[in-house]
Amino acid sequence: MEISTLREDSFCIIAINGELDASSSILLDKAIESVVVQNEANILVDCKNLNYISSAGLGVFMSYLQDFQDKNISLVLFGLNEKVRNVFEILGLDQLLTIVFSKEEAKSLVNDPLL
Repeated sequence: MEISTLREDSFCIIAINGELDASSSILLDKAIESVVVQNEANILVDCKNLNYISSAGLGVFMSYLQDFQDKNISLVLFGLNEKVRNVFEILGLDQLLTIVFSKEEAKSLVNDPLL
């Protein structure tokens, strides 16, 4: 599993490549934590190369919900394959996290003042 982080416009894009399980979720946690601590960008999570997500991986996203709200940080996941998206939907996490199909859709959603 590999996590890469890059800045694009006013966004921090975190790209996940591979399987997000208990051991690799630590990398995701550190990547999100660094953005939250700096509080200077909204986060877009590129999941197009995410093949699998465990409960530990899901827990990383859930553990930051209050921080995102407190610091007015938007988090949008995009590019999930059907199998991974179904995991979020079955658990009802698609009601707590914003999930869209493309990076362009994610950017326009974050830039929407009604979000």
